[in-house]
Amino acid sequence: MSLRKPRKWLVKASHSETEKSAQVEKITKELGLCAPTVQLLLNRGCTDAVSCIDFLEKKTEQLHDPFLMKDMKKAAEHILEVAKAGKRIVIYGDYDVDGVTSVSILYMYLESIGADVGFYIPSRLGEGYGMSNDSLCKLHAEGCSMIITVDTGITATEEAKLILSLGMELIITDHHECYADVPEAYAVVNPKQQDCPYPFKELAGVGVVFKLLCAMEILNSPDLSTLEAVKMVADKYIDLVAIGTVADVMPLRDENRLIVSKGLHTVETAPRISLEALLNASVGDNKSTHKHKITSGYIGYTIAPRVNAAGRIRSASIAVDLFLSKDPVKARELAEELCEINKERQIEENKIIEQAFAKINAEHDFEHDPVIVLADESWHHGIIGIVASKITEKYSRPCILISFDDVGDGSGEITNEDSDIGKGSGRSIKGMNLVDALTHCSDLLLKYGGHELAAGLSIERGKLEDFKQRINDFARGCFDSEQPVASLEAECELYPSDVSMQQAIELYGLEPYGVSNPVPVFVMYGMKVAHVSSVGGGKHTKLTLTKDHLVITAMYFRYSPAELDVYENDVIDVMFNLDINDYQNTKSLQYIVKDIRLAKEQAEYEESELELYRSINDGVFDPSGLSQRDVESIIPQRSDFAAIYNLLKKELRMDHDTFSIRALCKLLTQNGVPNRYVKVKYIIRVFQELNILGVDEIDPEAEIYKFKYIYVKNKADLDKSNILRKLKSSLFSK
Repeated sequence: MSLRKPRKWLVKASHSETEKSAQVEKITKELGLCAPTVQLLLNRGCTDAVSCIDFLEKKTEQLHDPFLMKDMKKAAEHILEVAKAGKRIVIYGDYDVDGVTSVSILYMYLESIGADVGFYIPSRLGEGYGMSNDSLCKLHAEGCSMIITVDTGITATEEAKLILSLGMELIITDHHECYADVPEAYAVVNPKQQDCPYPFKELAGVGVVFKLLCAMEILNSPDLSTLEAVKMVADKYIDLVAIGTVADVMPLRDENRLIVSKGLHTVETAPRISLEALLNASVGDNKSTHKHKITSGYIGYTIAPRVNAAGRIRSASIAVDLFLSKDPVKARELAEELCEINKERQIEENKIIEQAFAKINAEHDFEHDPVIVLADESWHHGIIGIVASKITEKYSRPCILISFDDVGDGSGEITNEDSDIGKGSGRSIKGMNLVDALTHCSDLLLKYGGHELAAGLSIERGKLEDFKQRINDFARGCFDSEQPVASLEAECELYPSDVSMQQAIELYGLEPYGVSNPVPVFVMYGMKVAHVSSVGGGKHTKLTLTKDHLVITAMYFRYSPAELDVYENDVIDVMFNLDINDYQNTKSLQYIVKDIRLAKEQAEYEESELELYRSINDGVFDPSGLSQRDVESIIPQRSDFAAIYNLLKKELRMDHDTFSIRALCKLLTQNGVPNRYVKVKYIIRVFQELNILGVDEIDPEAEIYKFKYIYVKNKADLDKSNILRKLKSSLFSK
């Protein structure tokens, strides 16, 4: 058993239910919106009714002129020229969703104008990210005349030189950060180049390719207006552009917001053959039309993982073949294959998660090491990034997983050198920039790169222990010797009167959600737990929560009831997304829980119980103010020992052997024998002291114990307990 680690809560806006801000109230009346919706709009920078309407109707977003991007006209003109000359063009892409959608839309467009076009996506396992010399030589031997990179290439300086030396041409389209030396190419299209005047720098790789298609269509269709040409490209490809943008976690503002909004609408109302097949396969029903509401969240959690899975453990070409497919039967087969690959990925992921948690419990020093660093011989390095993310979420601290899985160099041969090189993937929390941390360890790494909260690395086996020490030394400075604590942010507080179907429907108007426009998170204080149950084979928790007139179901995914350590009649604060559950054509409101904690009054009571125990145990407690009743509530009697012993004996027969003190107190209450924390704590200690039960404290911080039945022939003599004798002495000393 491992409890959730505490996280810091931040609430952007908090208001009294009867004294909402004048600004919120004014806009609420003008627009007829629910007050929380108006607060969300204010949080996003809207200041009045007009700006709120502009945001909801996306009036301020527009598509920028593609020719504002550096080298765009040069690239578009030359690609058209090479295509019309019948020369071989190869699209070189990345193996993630952004790369796959980029390859797909550029391939479809070039094919539509009669180009001789192919594509190449490297193997994640054999080749890794970016272009390789072997692949370039192979493409040259096959007659390639021009290589166009998508979602990659901006750092391929040496590879660009090889391309030119082989007599091929290179056009780079990318969206990653640029170094000072841009590779030598016929054209480099990347809005992040320092001298690029394009007004929006946060396009995904597929967004840059979309702008390239717009530019080519404008040039290739002189009879059309610029608007007509762009609309034609958008009508054909905006769905895939949206999927790639969402999957690559790009900020959903400026033209990204418009692209994703229009694209998701297309996916929902008129999906292409390939997406229809994938949507249906995702719910395991290929005979009926998929009717799920298509949101950015649905893309991120349902569609993107299936597309990504191909590149993670097989070949990304399978996903490209799906998007290019025009045959419904073939599309269905490929979609089902992607779903099967995703199931393989999930199985492998779950296996790694289980192994990683076991390693954490056995190896990690939570007291001294802020960063969890684990390595293994068998972990699939295409999956460890997902697992690292879940570990960071669970333990609220940075995590780096390293795989020494022998994947070789793509040639089919495994060498000793291969098996001694580990590939790692890391995730971090606010407070420690992961790239800065890796830079601090750069002399120990073969290569590394990434962002503040996510990065990758390669390391030699012999330098692993030094790396663990070095990165934790760095992290201790980041967190000022305190234990790292992840933070969660809520938009505003909700009250029972705010929770309505109308409010939930209005949240759809703020779509699409993503970076810069996150899914709204709310907080509600002082909710009573009416029921707790496990779902999903014990992996998730379903709660029924009440407050005033409100009764609502709350789903807490990836945590079992035992891990939550919350029970019926507890009073808790909840941080959540407000969601509409559509089950068997019946719609109901539900919470998707992000975090829970004991409400202030209950938390303070339990903290006072803990302080009381500590003061008694440390011999500094003054019992002079205690009444006889108070003393009796603290000192356990034989009947108390018997009640807990019999309860544990019963639970052990059902193979339930691990409990927190909170869990024991709740079980006792449910069995009609309420006992306070201090008394239960002392009873457990006496059980251990007198060997009445086997007691192993497996998590001192969370006070979780594992019990074992011990056959005892005679009744225990409690008078022999030094712990009990000391307790009585401390309470009757004055």
